[in-house]
Amino acid sequence: MPRILKRRETLLFIIIVVMIAGFATRAAGFAEPANLANIFNDTSILIILALAQMTVILTKSIDLSVAANLALTGMAVAMLNAAYPDIPLIALVITAILMGAVLGAINGYLVWALEIPPIVVTLGTLTIYRGMAFVLSGGAWVNAHQFTPIFLNVPRTPLLGLPVLAWIGIVIVLMMYLVLRYTQFGRSAYASGGNPVAAVYAGIDVGWTRFLAFVLSGALAGLSGYLWVSRYAVAYVDIANGFELDSVAACVIGGISIAGGVGSVAGAVLGALFLGVIKNALPVIGISPFTQMAISGTVIILAVVFNARRERNRGRIILRDQAAKDTASEGAIA
Repeated sequence: MPRILKRRETLLFIIIVVMIAGFATRAAGFAEPANLANIFNDTSILIILALAQMTVILTKSIDLSVAANLALTGMAVAMLNAAYPDIPLIALVITAILMGAVLGAINGYLVWALEIPPIVVTLGTLTIYRGMAFVLSGGAWVNAHQFTPIFLNVPRTPLLGLPVLAWIGIVIVLMMYLVLRYTQFGRSAYASGGNPVAAVYAGIDVGWTRFLAFVLSGALAGLSGYLWVSRYAVAYVDIANGFELDSVAACVIGGISIAGGVGSVAGAVLGALFLGVIKNALPVIGISPFTQMAISGTVIILAVVFNARRERNRGRIILRDQAAKDTASEGAIA
């Protein structure tokens, strides 16, 4: 049992269960399956963005433009659907994914080819993409009555007890698990962030790996753009404002190291669900929005401290084990 509790994902899962049970004592029906399904559905887009952010963070980078990417692609497909209602939905979804991938590729190219720090690049493109969304729309909103029924209804359609949006989130989780665990790109991403110098000696192109990570992150953000405007039936310049920080917070809470090379898909998902439970529960029990922000910020700081201590302890264990090996070798020689 103690060994199981040392796993970050297991401990986080237990904390989420305890939180749900605690909130259920203050809000009747909070722990009901239907409400938990709604929480998962509400959190699905954040889960997708957290996985996008995780992919970049694993390579020792960061993408602060994911929410701006979402806003621009969401606005673009919303305006296309309003202006050309005969365009098939699948074509709009593919357009959103490709457009998001191109925006991600711009970030990746600047980081890879020009060697500009990722935080500087994505902070700049965050502003650019938000500005492009304003220029594209002229500051106007695209409202529910301008969308076609299929554009709005597909993510909301119930399927085996969950909306299609939730199932899309589940599919993305499984896809990212397979990509990061069983593909060359996944292994390269962990190696590039964990030890870039060793990765180069192992024949891994660290720059190219980071470029691909940004492309994948952008594609997931583009998909989220369509899902967001469809889910909330509106597109405007400031949609998903601040979600780039939520995606980073979900990763940090889930145990993904900002230093790169450490983290799991399960951790990112649980980190997003942790935030989702908090965001859904605090208003129900009467906590003010400002207090909610303070609580969320405190949780993020505690998660960062926990991660830092864990990584420091891991380093001490490695040094201790190496010292033990050296002592054993000297004893054998003697």
